[in-house]
Amino acid sequence: MSEKDFKKILEKKEKDKLMAKQRKNRMWLSLGMLGIVGWSIVIPAFIGIGIGIWIDKKFITQFSWTLMLMFLGLIIGCANVWYWISKERKSIEKDKK
Repeated sequence: MSEKDFKKILEKKEKDKLMAKQRKNRMWLSLGMLGIVGWSIVIPAFIGIGIGIWIDKKFITQFSWTLMLMFLGLIIGCANVWYWISKERKSIEKDKK
């Protein structure tokens, strides 16, 4: 084995160790992100419920604004989470390259 080959092997191992350390740190960050994901869905749903209850008490209608706005809040929250997860995924793929 030549000196060049030995240096390449050492560089590869060092790079692998650094990547493993980054993945470990990213894992803890991802676990923390789970709470953010949950609140990103729940908060818009609660806002929709609150506004819906107010509208239902204020105006008499044939349908429930509370349910409709709750679903709208869930859709907005899920879209928000989808955006953040896709952004994080692109960041991870970029780091792999």
